[in-house]
Amino acid sequence: MTMKRRQFLVASSLGFAGLKFGQPVSAAPKTQAAPPKGKAKSTILFFLCGGASHMDMWDLKPNAPSEYRGPFSPIATSAPGVRLCEHLPMLAQQAHHLAVVNSVGATVNTNDHHGGYYYNLTGHAPDRSFVTLGNNRTPFPDDWPFMGSVVASKSTPNPDLPNAITLPHKPSRAPYTRPGQFAARIGVEQDPLYVMGSNEEPLKFLAPSLSLEGGITPERMTTRFSLLKEIDAARRSVEGSASMDVLQQHQQRALNLILSSKTTNAFDVSQESPALQERYGKTVNGMSLLLARRLVEAEVPFVTVFWKGDMTKLAKKCKSAGSWDTHGSNFECLKENLLPEFDRAFSALVEDLAQRGLLDETLLLVTSEMGRKPKIGDPRSGGVTGAGRDHWTHCLTDVLAGGGIQGGQTYGASDRYGEYPLENKVTPANITGTVYNAMGINDLMAYDKLGRPYHLLDGGDPITALF
Repeated sequence: MTMKRRQFLVASSLGFAGLKFGQPVSAAPKTQAAPPKGKAKSTILFFLCGGASHMDMWDLKPNAPSEYRGPFSPIATSAPGVRLCEHLPMLAQQAHHLAVVNSVGATVNTNDHHGGYYYNLTGHAPDRSFVTLGNNRTPFPDDWPFMGSVVASKSTPNPDLPNAITLPHKPSRAPYTRPGQFAARIGVEQDPLYVMGSNEEPLKFLAPSLSLEGGITPERMTTRFSLLKEIDAARRSVEGSASMDVLQQHQQRALNLILSSKTTNAFDVSQESPALQERYGKTVNGMSLLLARRLVEAEVPFVTVFWKGDMTKLAKKCKSAGSWDTHGSNFECLKENLLPEFDRAFSALVEDLAQRGLLDETLLLVTSEMGRKPKIGDPRSGGVTGAGRDHWTHCLTDVLAGGGIQGGQTYGASDRYGEYPLENKVTPANITGTVYNAMGINDLMAYDKLGRPYHLLDGGDPITALF
């Protein structure tokens, strides 16, 4: 009976938060000093699911042989030190805000999506299990934590919303959920809240755990929760379980979120003007970035937008799941579909934050699980005639802006073919460390359930030259 009464509170990561196989997650001692505040108060991570082509967006090689360089040309931008693809004209006008890092060496042992997600989301190279299990390598409870979960755990709790929110989907379809996007070993209470969107209704976002269904009104829910607290109090007096205390704390958090008008308003992008909606582009990705800006205004420390592909339009054309995994027709998919949508949406976010005076205190990071193979032609789509680019984790470009980052610069360089970093090589660990540095997070110690300390990011020195 107790479980039935609980079901509306434990439908997602907000339920059973803080539990790890029946035990509360150990936290750092409360006497530990809070880390000093950095310039960034929030981070927006824009993750281009599928593996975006660094060669065709950020790091074009006009002097490389034709079998590498492709048909796109670089164009001048608002920053003398930055050149972008000709199909990013709107973002080119915002380049004075951007730091383009062309030397990210992110080689993983599978050269594939699962490992690429994990490395670029956590800053930790994948272990041997990614090779032995392949796409069956599901997220593990003892994985290294997602950078957003680390930020959430080290930041002052937001009074109205979770500290980490992810939208508009959870990559990828179960059971092949991508590792690296969860709190894992630091405790499920630091998992992001997932807010779902769709290609069909781009202005509508739904957080399943924050929805009242089955005729339950706020008043009825409050009454049920009061009864639940009485039952749990009686149960705790018998069991003496600390787990019940942790569970009740997070159930109360869930109830507060559901009943808060601030929660409802934060997720309602229809409150924005039609002109601004059009500026971002009324696609699920454009509206997700607009929602991310609203969440920054609501002082959520970490917001992740995972690019949502459109299988109906692009799966057959690009020989992929409809995102940036352009195994076939790479150049057509980019020019006609992916780049125009990205250009409009991301340039709007940079411009919007700058105009509102929020860019200096908001760090933006654009990354992906990999770049694309510089040599054109993927055997899975007909080789050279298929004009695709295969997987390539050995080199990619990350783009940062705001949050104390010095805009208008290009950092590092790849070799003449775009295959490997050549100058100022960095790794996803350095990028992750840069995020923590921008957010003022200097204390990266954590404690396991036995109270033993460990460091969350060994070898992840921030790229201080970017600041």
